[in-house]
Amino acid sequence: MTTNGMVSLSLLGGVCALGVMMAWSPQALAESAGMALTEADQQAVFKAAGAVQRKGMWLMCADDPNSSGASIEAVRDLNGDGRPEAVVTEGSTFCYGHTGMGFQLLSKQADGRWRVMTGGGGIPQFLKTHGVGRWPDISVGGPGFCFPVERWNGKAYAVHRFEYEGKRCKPQR
Repeated sequence: MTTNGMVSLSLLGGVCALGVMMAWSPQALAESAGMALTEADQQAVFKAAGAVQRKGMWLMCADDPNSSGASIEAVRDLNGDGRPEAVVTEGSTFCYGHTGMGFQLLSKQADGRWRVMTGGGGIPQFLKTHGVGRWPDISVGGPGFCFPVERWNGKAYAVHRFEYEGKRCKPQR
């Protein structure tokens, strides 16, 4: 279900419950930010994300025999430097378990190359709080009720805290 740019999914049946909140609608981001990617940039983004092309599809999880492929979900200048960032996602329980999704956040560098800033299994939600260089904190959602929030420290995104619905929590071990 999509409302006001928010996506909410629910997987039931006793396996897991998953709340997915992407902070933007991909089309609205690209249009409002005026940062549509050229075909060359799209290919460069997928390659930098570690995706391979097979049968006309880009795959981050090339081992999944039933993959529907990766896609560029959003393009936006996240940190105000005038260059675009791109979020690449791919759905696959084969590769990402109960979370069912993997992502890569990439940033276009001053030299034109794309750099992976963070990624892995999970559903990214970009928060209003931020780290060094105005990079937004990212809540990495999945099954459960206490998610890691990564913060940019000037060199890498690293786990900074755990939250659920904006409140701090302690993950179950």
